[in-house]
Amino acid sequence: MTNKKIVVGVAGASGAPYVPKVLRLLLEANVEVHLTVSTLGKRLLCEESNITSIDAGGFGLSEFENHLITYGNKNLGASIASGSFLHDGMIVLPCSSNTLGAIAGGTTSTLLQRAAAVTLKERRTLVLAHRESPISLVDMRNMCTVTEAGGVIAPLSPGFYMNPKTIDDLIDFMAGKLVDLVGVEHNMNVRWKSNV
Repeated sequence: MTNKKIVVGVAGASGAPYVPKVLRLLLEANVEVHLTVSTLGKRLLCEESNITSIDAGGFGLSEFENHLITYGNKNLGASIASGSFLHDGMIVLPCSSNTLGAIAGGTTSTLLQRAAAVTLKERRTLVLAHRESPISLVDMRNMCTVTEAGGVIAPLSPGFYMNPKTIDDLIDFMAGKLVDLVGVEHNMNVRWKSNV
């Protein structure tokens, strides 16, 4: 059992199929996952992946029930809202432009936003898996602000050098990259290997 704790926030952008895969990779690596989902995030999980319950069973991860802790997004008093809650990083997946803007502006009207702001404040790893296209100048400036504050912008843009055959291959590629960014080991084959 590792002592790692990772916070995951799910915002209301398209990309729900990535969420169960990232959660599985973290949980299989014996990471304690702290999860909050925005109102629009819940809607997208349901519409895109038929996930109606925000708990281990809802994500098809019942075997990890004791290692997936969930919080209501309006619960600004939750432990993950405080800098005294020690963790090893946070992933916002998918990250909408609205959530990106709130984090860049330091707005904390939801638990997801507050946890992200605290992650930056405490100089911990914050990964925003942005999933909007095209990217406006406002989004680019918000990305720059978050990056200057120490965050990592990781657009959900899968590579094709692994010769993906299915949508699951593309999901696996990005899930592996995101888990890499918070320093969690996995066995996904997502790293470049030269054939030359």
